[in-house]
Amino acid sequence: MPTLVQNRKAYFNYEIAEKMEAGMELLGFEVKSIKNGRGSLDGSYVSMSDEEAFLIGANISPYQPKNTPISYDPKRPRKLLLTKKEISRLTGLQKERGLTIVPISMYSKGGKVKLEIGLGKGKKKYDKRQSIKKRDTQRDVSREIGGRI
Repeated sequence: MPTLVQNRKAYFNYEIAEKMEAGMELLGFEVKSIKNGRGSLDGSYVSMSDEEAFLIGANISPYQPKNTPISYDPKRPRKLLLTKKEISRLTGLQKERGLTIVPISMYSKGGKVKLEIGLGKGKKKYDKRQSIKKRDTQRDVSREIGGRI
């Protein structure tokens, strides 16, 4: 399962409690574009409406820009393929606990493109500072260990 597109800010901005896999309704040239790594999940989120889930704000640039339909919108909402049970569960958790459904990554599985979504709670500013501090100390420790060997 090679990761094709990743949302790098997801773990920085949210505390991810639970992960889930979802399929997506994509056009053929969108699949080719994602498999070439020409997609972005920055600033995207999952919206629940009328017992359906949609990926909002994901940018999938065209595979061949000159051969793409004129009406193509790279940031169009894309329907997520989840069961009714999963959708009702996600909707309940989102309303009850105030969690956000965040796209984490897109990957290939059996010739299909899947989306990994996570239930996350937004981090406060001090939590983000702690994450930065932890990452910096980890980097310093790995430099020290790497220099001695």
